[in-house]
Amino acid sequence: MRLILLGAPGAGKGTQANSICEKFRIPQISTGEMLRAEIKSKSQLGLAAKKIMESGQLLEDDIIIQLVLKRLTSTDCIEGYLFDGFPRTIPQADALETQEIFLDIVLELTLDDEQIINRMSGRRIHQSSGRSYHLEFNPPKNDGVDDITGEPLIQREDDMPETVKHRLQVYQDETKPLVAYYQTQESKSPLKYIAVDGSQPVEKVFEDIEQNF
Repeated sequence: MRLILLGAPGAGKGTQANSICEKFRIPQISTGEMLRAEIKSKSQLGLAAKKIMESGQLLEDDIIIQLVLKRLTSTDCIEGYLFDGFPRTIPQADALETQEIFLDIVLELTLDDEQIINRMSGRRIHQSSGRSYHLEFNPPKNDGVDDITGEPLIQREDDMPETVKHRLQVYQDETKPLVAYYQTQESKSPLKYIAVDGSQPVEKVFEDIEQNF
C-alpha cells in the first residue's frame, strides 16, 4: 500500500497516519525526518541541503526528490509506505510520476476552516513535556496548568488564530490543488482517491478509512 495523506493543518493527519502505519505495518515517510537524518550524517545531500537552508532559501524540489528516492530503497518500504508532508505541490507530484513512483491511494481528511481554527486555537501545551490539552475537547483539570506538574500551559504561536488562518491560506494556495490533480489521475490509472470527514471522533475517522481501503 503506497499512499499520501492530504488535509489542511489541524485536520488530524498525524493521528490517522500513526494508526494507518501501525495497522498496515508500513513506514511513515517524512521529508522533515529524512532531511534531519541526512544533515546529521553529513552526507553530500545533507551538506548541500544545510547550506541552502542556512542561506534562508527554500529547498528545491530536486533535493526533496533525491531524499525520497533514497528513502524508498530501504527494505521497510517493500510492502508500501505513507508519505507525510510530501508531495506538497503539483510540481512535486509531477516529479514523483516522472520517477515512476506511483501511488495506490490518495486519502484526504476534510474539515472546514472554522472547525480547524477552533481545534488549533484551543490547544494548550505543557512546554517541557509536550503534553497537549484542548480548552473544549480535552481541558486540563485546573484552568491553565498541567495536570501532572501544575506548571503553566502555553499556546504555541502556530496555534494562534491569525497564524492558523495564514497556514490555511498557504494550504489552499499550494497543496489543495493536489486534490483535483489526483482526482484527474484516478480516471486514468489504478489510483484510488478517498475523502473522509475529519470532523468525526478519531475512532470513527479511522473506521471510515479502513472501510474505504
